[in-house]
Amino acid sequence: MTGMAQSILPGEAAGKVLACNEPISFWGGVDPATGRVIDVHHPLAGQSIAGRILVMPGTRGSCTGSGVLLDMVLNGHAPAALVFAEPEDVVTLGAMIGAAMFGRPLPVLRLTRDAFDALAQAETARITETEITADGLTIPVTPPATAALDLTPADRAMLDGTQGEATAQAMRILCAMAANQGATRLIDVTQGHIDGCIYASPANLTFAEKMADMGAKVCIPTTMNAISVDHANWRAQGVPPLFGGPAQRLADAYVRMGCQPTFTCSPYLLDTAPSEGEAIAWSESNAVIYANTVLGARTAKHPDFLDLCIAMTGRAPLAGVYLDGPRQARRIIDVDLPDSIDDAFWPLLGWLAGKAAPDRIPLLRGVAAARPTPENLKAVCAAFGTTSAAPMLHVEGVTPEAHCVAPDADHARITKADMVAGWTTLNDGPEAVELVAIGSPHASLIECRALADALGGRSTLVATIVTAGRAVMAEAKAEGTLARLEASGVQILPDLCWCSISEPVFPPGTRALMTNSGKYAHYGPGLSGRAVRFGGLSACAEAAVTGHATHALPPWLA
Repeated sequence: MTGMAQSILPGEAAGKVLACNEPISFWGGVDPATGRVIDVHHPLAGQSIAGRILVMPGTRGSCTGSGVLLDMVLNGHAPAALVFAEPEDVVTLGAMIGAAMFGRPLPVLRLTRDAFDALAQAETARITETEITADGLTIPVTPPATAALDLTPADRAMLDGTQGEATAQAMRILCAMAANQGATRLIDVTQGHIDGCIYASPANLTFAEKMADMGAKVCIPTTMNAISVDHANWRAQGVPPLFGGPAQRLADAYVRMGCQPTFTCSPYLLDTAPSEGEAIAWSESNAVIYANTVLGARTAKHPDFLDLCIAMTGRAPLAGVYLDGPRQARRIIDVDLPDSIDDAFWPLLGWLAGKAAPDRIPLLRGVAAARPTPENLKAVCAAFGTTSAAPMLHVEGVTPEAHCVAPDADHARITKADMVAGWTTLNDGPEAVELVAIGSPHASLIECRALADALGGRSTLVATIVTAGRAVMAEAKAEGTLARLEASGVQILPDLCWCSISEPVFPPGTRALMTNSGKYAHYGPGLSGRAVRFGGLSACAEAAVTGHATHALPPWLA
């Protein structure tokens, strides 16, 4: 007997074990139609997780992973079971929805580290509600936690159906997730942000329309993430109706439920951005990390589907970074700051910081002298979310809670050699590029101005596309920045972002692209099937007018 296992979601399964010590983002990392790992940076790249006993510490990356997992459950390409060593919310929520709303149970378990390590060595395993057996190994399974939630009379009324079956369903899902998180009560939140409106899979539409048809309505101000099409123009852009239709229906379902059609993955750029200490309920990994890190607001990294449940009830589990203790840095990372950096340093730093702290909140030291701007911090947070599961980070001398460090925090370092290695990894593509991709997350007004300045009125030689929120586009139009970009041949698209663009809006003839986004440099190869180059805005502008991206290191790394 080795260690223990706790059942998070009960069920039985048997199959071959697929184990890895590196977490993965199901969205952008796994193709739901096949179960194949498409994250080219992951050790399991190219392998299928369908029907396997998937053994990994946890997940990372996008909140949309819950929708990807639900789609895999519904289309028959899900793992046979999910086995984690750490608390995990995102795909667990997808499995909860599959069982609660569609009658498709999928076992989810959390193992002690010794049991996890032992199971990871096995070839095959069988899971029942009482034990795991594998190659002579027996691990006892304890029943799911049933945390006693201290519900208010209003909570109980919603749970009992006084506000309709949709709200009751939302409360049941919310209470189940609260139990999984170890919460003892729920708290009020002031606003929501929906990530599940991206058409990442048919399951997102199935869930949203089912809830909307049941009469679901949000009860707090709720913004919406970028969607998968330009809502007003997708037909004229040649998007196939088989994709554009469902993507638009998904967005419309959330609008029917009372969400605001903001369609941006940068809600912190809106005039409704929360203030320090404000309890909110956001999804979308970059937005969550920015809200916690830079604004000092408080939100867990809520999985898709749970975001709607919270927006419908105005209540969230009091757990994780809603509390003071879990917001402390548990790893101090000293950064060797190069001289004369440009804007490409910041997404590279975020990507490396996530790799250095994949499972905990870090404090970055040594970069305050570079005076990072909000745009720099936006780039850090977005890239950090691709390689770390943590919902925030701290930057000494910069972010509002950088003094919050756990007494037992350990130490790490990011050296210039690490930066060179990271730069090389993110620049795997050829020097010839056919596309420049800006706006992952959605570009700010300052970033639009900077690109226009870098182009300096020159005409682009290759397709150059900026994705931005409607509010930013309106500001850019009013001040003339939009006209400057368009005069250079830049296309500015609303509503969708690079992580959801598909052909033909994504130029079909592209073999390699260049981006200033650490997030898209990480996810782009798997999502687009193209080679990717990475660099700052000025380098992207040069690639736009020449079709060429040098493999030489930037001066600050050379």
